[in-house]
Amino acid sequence: MPNRPRPTMPTIRVLQVEDSELDAELVLAELDADGITYEVRLVDDEARFIAALDDFDPHIVLSDLSMPGFSGQRALELLRKRDEDLPFIFVSATLGEEAAIEALRNGATDYILKQNPARLASAVRRAMAEADARRTSRRSEAELIRAQRFESLAMLAGGLSHDLRNLLQPLLLAGDSLQDYQDDPRLARLGKLVRDCGKRGLDMVQSMLSFASGARRAEQVRLGALINAFDLLMQGSVPRSVTMELAIEDPELSFEGNHTELQQCLLNLCLNAIQAMPEGGKLRIETSQKQLPEDFFLAEEQPRPGSYLCISVVDNGPGMDQAVLERLFEPFFTTKEAGTGLGLLSCQRIVASHGGVMRVDSQPGRGTRFDLHIPLDELVADDTQLDSLEGLEGAAERVLVVVEEAGQLSILSDTLGAYGYQAHASQSGTAALQWIEAGGLPDLVVLDADMNLFTGVRTLAALIEHGYKRAVILLARPGEAPDLHELPPLEHLYVIDKPVTTQVLLRTLRKAVRAVADGSSKDPA
Repeated sequence: MPNRPRPTMPTIRVLQVEDSELDAELVLAELDADGITYEVRLVDDEARFIAALDDFDPHIVLSDLSMPGFSGQRALELLRKRDEDLPFIFVSATLGEEAAIEALRNGATDYILKQNPARLASAVRRAMAEADARRTSRRSEAELIRAQRFESLAMLAGGLSHDLRNLLQPLLLAGDSLQDYQDDPRLARLGKLVRDCGKRGLDMVQSMLSFASGARRAEQVRLGALINAFDLLMQGSVPRSVTMELAIEDPELSFEGNHTELQQCLLNLCLNAIQAMPEGGKLRIETSQKQLPEDFFLAEEQPRPGSYLCISVVDNGPGMDQAVLERLFEPFFTTKEAGTGLGLLSCQRIVASHGGVMRVDSQPGRGTRFDLHIPLDELVADDTQLDSLEGLEGAAERVLVVVEEAGQLSILSDTLGAYGYQAHASQSGTAALQWIEAGGLPDLVVLDADMNLFTGVRTLAALIEHGYKRAVILLARPGEAPDLHELPPLEHLYVIDKPVTTQVLLRTLRKAVRAVADGSSKDPA
């Protein structure tokens, strides 16, 4: 039977601990005969051994047992204090069975007798493969722990976001109410401050929740909102020694993408840049629009010439040499002791999932620049409505407001009352039903979906049983509207996210009033 060809191995760095040059050559001859390519460094004392571990960075150590002034056991002890996985093979003429067993217990990978070196090459191959398998296993375990940590963070963020939204709700509504006091500039300024703080807090909550949950969906991303949310997430992560600058060319530019993933990409790049500048430096995030020609794209990329948004992360850190740049996007390659080597790879995949391409420009001593090119096939103008509340006043419609939390209930009722509605506040579903029985059906219902004692769904079902067929405005957590499929269909049901702003609430109320009126005019009864 013909011999099977040996699997090829990349060139390995062999640190050889041996005081006899002849014995060292005989050992290496076994590697040559097996077709293993290698670089070798020969040492025979402790100082040179330690220095070689640092600057030679070996893949494997082949060591004699005893040498004048140094020993293989000492070499093994020094290595294991630094690296648990690096293969260490004893190659000795004096290694007895008991000594061999003790060596394996102390962390040696294998032992070979100089009198019978034929097994050396296969032992080296096996040791290298096992070491790679252990490192891969550890990386996988670390990634699993990291994923579990993010899952726990997402659950925690989801729970906290509900409480924080409830706290922010009064700020959003009270700020708008105070701004109406135009004859008192002090109150108007206070109202603007309160409202802006509420909106900023809401943006922070939404950014943290979105990043923690990591939902993957295509959406219209407004550049200004993306950068503002990223800026909020970075607060507290930028040390005083690092100056971060934002230069946004067109904040109103919108494009199709995933807000959460782009945030993650920017965070990875910026945190890497900060870690690369332990003594401080400058970090700049800038955007521009570019026309990319066909020859811009690499051979392995699909050419898509056209208009692109370029988001750049630039630092003036130490930069990277060509050897690092060539391996930058390899899985698990990292220059950081505690790094996973997956951050830049995930950034590259995120940009590719947007149909874009990523470029890096870096040289030692000249800093690093990452350019993310996102295609702008369809420019969408931002249609965010202005904050004007003109024309949104009510006409004395009777509105039943059912909210369990007292502070929210009070501010919602006061806000509706200030804009021409007759608001009645009920702190539970049972209280709302008692009010209906005493005063009749309201014109509109504003209902919190997250009540505990008498849930929003049960309250809505009871309202329908009492004959209510008009509009219901349901205040729900973003993306968590309750399941209403078992209830009779409601023609005029409006679900809006909490916390609600005065503008959104009033616009939805006017829309509901018009919809009910139009339905009534078409009803022959």
